[in-house]
Amino acid sequence: MNDLPKLYFTMESYLFPMVEEEMGELTAKMKEFLRIVEMIKPSRFMNNALRWCGLGRPMKDREKMLRAFFLKAVYDLPTTKGLIENLNTNPSLRRLCGWEYRGEVPSEATFSRAFGIFAQEKVCDAIHAAVVQENYTEKLVGHASIDSTAIIGREKSCRKNTPKPQVKKKRGRKSKAEKAALAEEEIAEVKTRRLELQPNRTLSENLDDLPRGCDWGGKRDSKGKTSHWCGYKLHLSIADGGVPLAAVLSSASLHDSQAAIPLMQMSSERATVLYDLADSAYDAEEIKTFSEKLGHVPVIDPNPRRGGAIELAPARKVRYRERSTVERGNSDLKDNYGARHIRVKGHWKVLCHLMFGVIAITVKQLFNMIE
Repeated sequence: MNDLPKLYFTMESYLFPMVEEEMGELTAKMKEFLRIVEMIKPSRFMNNALRWCGLGRPMKDREKMLRAFFLKAVYDLPTTKGLIENLNTNPSLRRLCGWEYRGEVPSEATFSRAFGIFAQEKVCDAIHAAVVQENYTEKLVGHASIDSTAIIGREKSCRKNTPKPQVKKKRGRKSKAEKAALAEEEIAEVKTRRLELQPNRTLSENLDDLPRGCDWGGKRDSKGKTSHWCGYKLHLSIADGGVPLAAVLSSASLHDSQAAIPLMQMSSERATVLYDLADSAYDAEEIKTFSEKLGHVPVIDPNPRRGGAIELAPARKVRYRERSTVERGNSDLKDNYGARHIRVKGHWKVLCHLMFGVIAITVKQLFNMIE
């Protein structure tokens, strides 16, 4: 477990002055980047797939490139080409990543290959899980707020990875009313089946069951307006103080309620949560029952479509106000950490790109709580 106050004192008293004496005054972004590197210690996540095995041409140092991708997230750089340009023109940033001279900075193709390996090996998922577990092992999370946000992709929409059930067709042409009824019945059956099965499945089984392909989705905002986009949907569970506990990326068409139970499973493995907060999109008995089964108290805004408007109890209404932390986290990720600059294609690469920003927010918020 990390001793955050001790780490903070060491960095402020020794590390930052030492680096400033060598490189000059550090900006706020440089200090944020150094905190990320010191907390996560990238070298411990360099497995055999990220190291040279001794055969063939030696590969470029993957640890330095991992640092560079965190630098890209902290500075909200839209492209890898822009990252390389900053590394070549700014000696301070280049030295913080571990390269002394311009000629040592890898090419764009090398960065692309390294990013593909990071995504394939799920390095960012492992880093985020380790950071949360190390800092919440002996702590309680008062409120875990759940919500999703739209992620616009740069690829064509594709079919979902959920196969359609084989149904024996009747002879003859169906009317429009019959077609509409069958479509509604099929959608309702898939959603109900997933929510009913999720509580009895493991986390990995639930994650594998979620659709991952890029497709079209729609979401209604607080003003009642519906927006549509082609891409993905990022589901986050954020603790008090704005610290992300868990993140799941799915197809844009997936309903928010389908990712609630996997998020609760992931969060409960990393921290001890007391209250689960969610809006009316998560108003389902299966979700509430599973939250209580984990020992949590679900505080979910009642859906007005379920038998008229029902208000929360006064005490729960006060707790429900804490749910704004997840909305601020979504905005911070989009405005400052690259969630609006998706330049990669494929579920795992998009998730890897987003997780660099999620980890940066996690470290930033952890240090903000002790400042």
